[in-house]
Amino acid sequence: MDAIQTAQYARALYSAHGDRAEAEAAQKMRECEAAGNTRQAKDWQSVRQTIRQIRGPNQG
Repeated sequence: MDAIQTAQYARALYSAHGDRAEAEAAQKMRECEAAGNTRQAKDWQSVRQTIRQIRGPNQG
């Protein structure tokens, strides 16, 4: 997943889930890791980090 796609996923997830978006991305990351999908897990980790940036400092 490229940077543009990561940002789009992060914005969509944040719009849909608000403050729970980061937790949702973390859950997806864990599910992918458990299934052995390391590439997808890395993508979800990037989405999670982007959500953290969207939320800004001191938001969790």
